[in-house]
Amino acid sequence: MLTVGLTGGIGAGKSEVSRLLVERGAVLIDADRIARDVVEPGTPGLAAVVEAFGEEILAEDGSLDRPRLGALVFNDPAKLATLNSIVHPLVGARSRELEEAAPEDAVVVHDVPLLTENGLARLYDVVIVVDASTGTQLDRLVRLRGMSEEDARARMAAQATREQRRAVADIVIDNDVPLDALERRVEEVWADLVRRAREPRPE
Repeated sequence: MLTVGLTGGIGAGKSEVSRLLVERGAVLIDADRIARDVVEPGTPGLAAVVEAFGEEILAEDGSLDRPRLGALVFNDPAKLATLNSIVHPLVGARSRELEEAAPEDAVVVHDVPLLTENGLARLYDVVIVVDASTGTQLDRLVRLRGMSEEDARARMAAQATREQRRAVADIVIDNDVPLDALERRVEEVWADLVRRAREPRPE
């Protein structure tokens, strides 16, 4: 098994790269999706979040009111740390379960938005960074996601810099290119990952 950490700045196109890798046979473990799953109604995760922040962070149907919780923790480092201390271990445990269930010869791609920020590069055999220029990121966020330019710039500024991400990368995928060029690059990367997965590991 080869474990891959896939990351990239907001609007860089990481989701498109993960989709292309899955098409080629990768097993995808999506940290954001798991983070939502572990606080679904009825889970111990949601119960712990409610205990920490109160029932006002629940929507009328008993699910987590994400915008309300986000507003509560976004500018409060202590509250954000409390939330992370609940959610991150649950995400880690579920990710390990999914990885262990994958075939022995699998290329397992962990989609981890904050890989660089949280110092997680060492957890993976290979780190792939999807990189795009600031202008490209901004255009995608405003044009495709409907963000205001101010909001998009704030979200980008809150993340690691391009230089910080590239510093932890084993492989960089440039996504300032048309889709057909991106697909060719992902095909090259996939062949490399399959080769690495088949290489004998040191004892």
